Amino acid sequence: MSKDQEPKSTKRRDFLKLAGLGTLAGTAAAAGAPRDAAAASPDKAGAAGYRETAHVKKFYSLARF
Repeated sequence: MSKDQEPKSTKRRDFLKLAGLGTLAGTAAAAGAPRDAAAASPDKAGAAGYRETAHVKKFYSLARF
């Protein structure tokens, strides 16, 4: 068979193989990426996140948590 007479399903299969390999490569890259030290330590000044402030303590006392 010449390239013009090749069934379209082989092109589709090649695409799916490449898509699967791309997914694996992306997962491996994300798993091997170094962690950011600033994001790991929430006790820095000005860090966003949960803080138990006076109004939060008041809510807990009123809600009986």
